[in-house]
Amino acid sequence: MSHFPRPKSARSALARNLAVGALSLVAGGLLVACGNDSSATGSPTTTAAAQSPSTAPETDGMTDEAQGSMDDGSMDEQSMNEASDEQPQALPSDFPGPTEIAVSSNGQAFLDALRQEGITPAGDGVIALSTADYICAAQEQGGSDAAVTTFVTAAVGSEASAAGQELTPEQAGENAEIYIRLAKSEYCNK
Repeated sequence: MSHFPRPKSARSALARNLAVGALSLVAGGLLVACGNDSSATGSPTTTAAAQSPSTAPETDGMTDEAQGSMDDGSMDEQSMNEASDEQPQALPSDFPGPTEIAVSSNGQAFLDALRQEGITPAGDGVIALSTADYICAAQEQGGSDAAVTTFVTAAVGSEASAAGQELTPEQAGENAEIYIRLAKSEYCNK
């Protein structure tokens, strides 16, 4: 059972959404974990093909006036002037939305059990609870233990990164086993 109240009919849709969200989180975490060895630079480079006169845009069917304004760049300037005249819209008073999510008693028991095992969930525990939701959904749908373990290991590594911790692959695997065991005993179907 999830820490988010919902009707039973939404369980499969929620499980899919959580799985997609968790995969996105894992992918983002893996990108963050790659370090600061980026090869991207702050200044774009141009290529000879982009500067070549042979790559001029097609003008078939355009009027001479439209072709002229395209050649002298005034169409771009006009678009830029219109864009700069726009005023930014005010944000709603409740932006960005709630900053805290209510945690169910099962969710709190799961988080407490993780802490007792020496695992500190990142932030308010939403990543850990989402991981537990995934474990429960995979268990309900008959997911393979290997696939669940692989996914949970990646999620544990991402959560550790979010909490500012570094885990070895072995530590992430051990923590994943703890997550799975505790989710099944403290969280799922309660």
